[in-house]
Amino acid sequence: MEKLKRLLAVSVVCISMFGFTLPAFAHGYVTSPGSRAYLGTAAGGNLNQNVGRAQWEPQSIEAKKGTFIEGKIASAGVSGFEPLDDQSINRWHKNRISSGALTISWYLTAPHRTSTWDYYITKPNWNPNKPLKFTDFELIKQIDDHGKIPSKVVNQQITIPKDRKGDNVILAVWNISDTVNAFYQVVDVTIQ
Repeated sequence: MEKLKRLLAVSVVCISMFGFTLPAFAHGYVTSPGSRAYLGTAAGGNLNQNVGRAQWEPQSIEAKKGTFIEGKIASAGVSGFEPLDDQSINRWHKNRISSGALTISWYLTAPHRTSTWDYYITKPNWNPNKPLKFTDFELIKQIDDHGKIPSKVVNQQITIPKDRKGDNVILAVWNISDTVNAFYQVVDVTIQ
């Protein structure tokens, strides 16, 4: 047992000395327009109810990059966030926006090296009364951060297509560059 402890200690030192990356402790969520998770917190006005773990930790919807599980888009399949996957036209508070330029604001509780920020929006023929699936979305913007560490508040410009009106969902994904993980946020909107 003592040999095993020594081996583990030496491994930790070697990893530290040679610069191998350790798992990221980055976390973040979309504050404007408020994400489904953020609007379930006191800071977000408790506009969404029964949001599971998101009530206390909207920043923790973290899963492997490309985790787009049918019916679990909002939770990314992360335990405790399943209530975010409830989907009906009246279930969630909707942010009123217009087509054209839109600023998306993230708050990062622990910034980390970033590969890309990906933004998707529901297609014109999506059904707001059925569980979300990735085929409901189309990519509208990708921002390459080239591995940089962002500030705690990140503001980015996206463009809402002119052919989108009424109720839609924006899927925002923060891809971390030196781990296999990403952070997922859905934003419910009504486009004027």
